[in-house]
Amino acid sequence: MENHAADAAPMKVAIQTLIKTMMDRVMNNVLYNDPFLEDEHHAKKPLYAALVPDEIFKGSHFERRFVTPFGKVWEQLAVVAAQRGLGHAEIGYTIRGTVKTERLRRITEVLNRLEHVPRGQKRLKPDWDSELAYVIQGDGQPIPITVVCDVYVESKTTNRRYSFELKSPLPNSDITKVSKEKLLKLYSMEPVQVDEAYYALPYNPYGRKADYDWGFPKRWFDMTQDKVVLIGEEFWEKIGGQGTYNAFIDAVNEIGVDYKERIYREFLGIEPPSDAFEIHL
Repeated sequence: MENHAADAAPMKVAIQTLIKTMMDRVMNNVLYNDPFLEDEHHAKKPLYAALVPDEIFKGSHFERRFVTPFGKVWEQLAVVAAQRGLGHAEIGYTIRGTVKTERLRRITEVLNRLEHVPRGQKRLKPDWDSELAYVIQGDGQPIPITVVCDVYVESKTTNRRYSFELKSPLPNSDITKVSKEKLLKLYSMEPVQVDEAYYALPYNPYGRKADYDWGFPKRWFDMTQDKVVLIGEEFWEKIGGQGTYNAFIDAVNEIGVDYKERIYREFLGIEPPSDAFEIHL
């Protein structure tokens, strides 16, 4: 890892500004543009309304309008961190290069072997080092290839180039397969267009990396051992430098109290419980 440290104060301000913009948009949506209508809910789902308190479905209404926009914010937060850490950062950056035909064939073979289990055999376990070594041994004619990475970063001090496939903490199988294909192609390009490429998750809902246990990505990566996998703190420290993860947590916790209070009082229409403002990150 490059020896760079995050400037926590301006980074925290930038993170808070981004999250506030998103949260204000969500609050405006659920309070005014697309509120939960109890009468409509009772009319469309009378059985549900008779059995389950309205607050449960009201919460689901909010969640759907929160999760989708926040999924897009992760990439923007990564850019904020990277610009104050490594240096330059872009979302949806296009990388062009060439990959030899046999390497492309082997990439498809590796993915197919992980996806399909021959009758009477056990499913193969992913192993990034051995898979990449096998792919790189392939030869053949160079084929033009384009890879669009989620987040691209360049170091302002070393000029090293980084590509990140940044996904939600609980990604599905298809998305992870596509990400693995992209990483294998990036590492197979000649000449190499990035110095390092990673599959990254912004946080770990299971706590420690050793305990990560969401099944879908584990089909494609050894989530605890593959060196191309970054989860939570190691991702933020990679792009933003030492202190980035703590700056991120501090930034979110500082503004979280106000938004929680607004959601309880303005959206749910109830008083916050006594433990509502405990820190969970």
